[in-house]
Amino acid sequence: MKNLKASEIAKMIDHSLLQPQMTREEIDEGCDIAIKYNTASVCVRGYDVSYCVKKLQGSDVFVSAVIGFPHGNGTLASKVFETSDTIDEGAKEIDMVVPIGLVRSGEFDYAKREIGEILNACVKKNAILKVIFENAYLTKDEIAELSRICDDLDVHFVKTSTGYAPSGATVEDIKLMRKICKPSIEIKAAGGIRTLDQFVEFYNAGATRQGTRSTVEIIEDAIKRGM
Repeated sequence: MKNLKASEIAKMIDHSLLQPQMTREEIDEGCDIAIKYNTASVCVRGYDVSYCVKKLQGSDVFVSAVIGFPHGNGTLASKVFETSDTIDEGAKEIDMVVPIGLVRSGEFDYAKREIGEILNACVKKNAILKVIFENAYLTKDEIAELSRICDDLDVHFVKTSTGYAPSGATVEDIKLMRKICKPSIEIKAAGGIRTLDQFVEFYNAGATRQGTRSTVEIIEDAIKRGM
């Protein structure tokens, strides 16, 4: 694999600002970090989207927003509306959570319909869709079937986790998703990514975007190592 530069690592990070208790002051601090290190995006709660769009004006950092977060429990119609509304607020990318309980029940037709309708809502408004599987709750067979569904629908990204389950990204899961999804579908790793070594390990496994709150630690370590 290529030798990564610190600036390239930064542009593969969605700086996560999703904790439910975060204040506007903490959101401001997160946006300042994203601007300082020139990350790909800040990934935020729905009501923070328009606020962060204004905060990030003049920078190369855009806003990603979460849908049905963190459990994927909304109705299909509500998740489609949330997607369109959030894009109208200024989000360039959408991180949606699949209906986890229905996936575990074998209701893959429903999951495919939901992902397809949310993808259509994104495409109509020129936004990117990342589909969060929440692998901590799924079997390898369920991860594989969701990967096949996303491959068939030609989504933009598949994503390992929300960061709010018992565990997050693993190399094994990333490799499984990469094996099934066509090369044009990118993989986002999330959940428990706190160090540069983890970041590089997940990148080498196939993750071209990563969600983390540890942006400062990761990038400063990369700079220290001369990357």
